[in-house]
Amino acid sequence: MKKEEIHLDDWQRILLGNAPLEFLLEAALRTLVIYLVLLATMRLLGKRMNGQLSVSELSVMIMLGGIVSVPMQIPERGILQGALVLACILSLFRFINWLAFKYQAVERLTRGDLRIMVTDGMLDLAAMADTKVSREQLFANLRAANIQHLGELKRVYLESNGEFSIYPQTPPRPGLSILPDKDEAIHQAEPTEPGQQACQRCGYSAPAGPPPQCPRCGHQQWAPTVNKL
Repeated sequence: MKKEEIHLDDWQRILLGNAPLEFLLEAALRTLVIYLVLLATMRLLGKRMNGQLSVSELSVMIMLGGIVSVPMQIPERGILQGALVLACILSLFRFINWLAFKYQAVERLTRGDLRIMVTDGMLDLAAMADTKVSREQLFANLRAANIQHLGELKRVYLESNGEFSIYPQTPPRPGLSILPDKDEAIHQAEPTEPGQQACQRCGYSAPAGPPPQCPRCGHQQWAPTVNKL
């Protein structure tokens, strides 16, 4: 469209575009048909598409939005073209899933692999940096699982679908508090462990005393280790 043809008072073009008024009814019909085709496609893609998505599943979801919009709204494009593209996406998705089932390398490439975020009450800072997971993101998920300090944790895995799997330490040991720093009242109420301190960056525990350099991460700021309230 040329810029000379654009006028702010051209309400027919703004509301209806260049299509005739009858296309509104056709667009409604196209939307209904594409919706039914998309519904069937999503059903065939499997229940995993309704949960946390892997990289390959998220890619399919993004593509679906672009595929269905064209046959619904553009008069020059037919519905069968959109249905054919949806069928191709479904076939490709199932083929990739079959390859991932047969070959572990393909599964890791398309779906990712788990990473260990916490080991024996200490943060794996390298894994957190690689996965772009901040301390606050991790701590928020741990607090939602009723975890109050790192000493309660044996392992925390970041699964390939983005969820955290938490395995508790039995019995729990004193560790670095993960409660929010802004909540001073609850920090003051936390029972501390005499004679121990924890690195504020990675959670490494050491005997209390003059703050040394953390042997794991090189950090020099320490906090009292705490027990569960």
